[in-house]
Amino acid sequence: MSRFIRSGRFFSSTASSLLADATAASRSVRQPSSFQVFRDVPQLRQLRRQLVQNDRTVGFVPTMGALHEGHLSLIREAARENTDIFVSIFVNPTQFGVNEDLSSYPRTWDSDMEKLEQLNEELSRDAKSSGAGRITAIFAPTSKVMYPTLPPSSEINGSGSFVTITPLSTKLEGGSRPVFFRGVATVCMKLFNATTPDRVYFGQKDVQQTVIIKRMVQDFHVGTEVRVVGTSREADGLALSSRNVYLGDRRRAVGLTIYRALKAAENAYLSGRTSRKDVLDAARGIANQRALYEVDYISLADPDTLDELDVIDPAKGAILSTAFKMAPLEESKPGEACGLGDGKVPVRLIDNLILQPRA
Repeated sequence: MSRFIRSGRFFSSTASSLLADATAASRSVRQPSSFQVFRDVPQLRQLRRQLVQNDRTVGFVPTMGALHEGHLSLIREAARENTDIFVSIFVNPTQFGVNEDLSSYPRTWDSDMEKLEQLNEELSRDAKSSGAGRITAIFAPTSKVMYPTLPPSSEINGSGSFVTITPLSTKLEGGSRPVFFRGVATVCMKLFNATTPDRVYFGQKDVQQTVIIKRMVQDFHVGTEVRVVGTSREADGLALSSRNVYLGDRRRAVGLTIYRALKAAENAYLSGRTSRKDVLDAARGIANQRALYEVDYISLADPDTLDELDVIDPAKGAILSTAFKMAPLEESKPGEACGLGDGKVPVRLIDNLILQPRA
């Protein structure tokens, strides 16, 4: 029997396509006024060398674009600890499986640039009192720049130069998305090599990713410090995600179940319960109340190894995480806000809470 709850899959998206990336590559990149946009590595490295020579520090925030407040919170944290911020915008094809539709991932270049310009204005105002850093460079490479010798492959046994972190990458998200963390680790290694940041910033929402990147940095002696920033949420608790634009009103309301289930389990732990059954039963009681989604997994895992736990060690705590698959709407009501794609795009939501050690 599986140590965590995992259901079958219903995703039947079309095969991943690089058409959108090719379109982005052919588009001329507007140069904003407060930072530079780089499309290739040598020029970015030249800037990095100049910053080193001037004793400046670089905080790096890797993104796939479609920026929201969660991304901006990472940049603000980076600005508190570094003089210069590099932000990457690259929709990485190798972390999309062959049955996941790469072309449907939201691409919002113009609005992303506007948000970053506005944030730089905010950081400039803060710098007068606190010395906060500012965004210096945007790295927006093409797939050819990131994968220069072979076309990127999403096949499990595909050819290419990849970084694999096992067994961490086979757990949780890796069970449903077998190439996902191979793609994440590979692109992060490439981005770290291109930017050589002093510190890199990730959100806690992608908690398995943070554990894997920390392991990669340690095992490969990568000279950067991994910072993890708490999950940014809407007022009602929904974790911010670039994919939320596809939800619409109805699926968004259902999506809140994921947060309620985690909070119910957290409350069970905070009340003194430590057994797997007691903690996860609290989450299941909430998760089973709706029928418009499919639970992929609910996990209670060790914070370092991601091994599933039978009993939580209160001195160490645990990671409580889950993934839901939101099916497309079968039909919409007149005037209903269905989100980007008119409710036809399946959405996979993940979330987690850290069960902190207890005295």
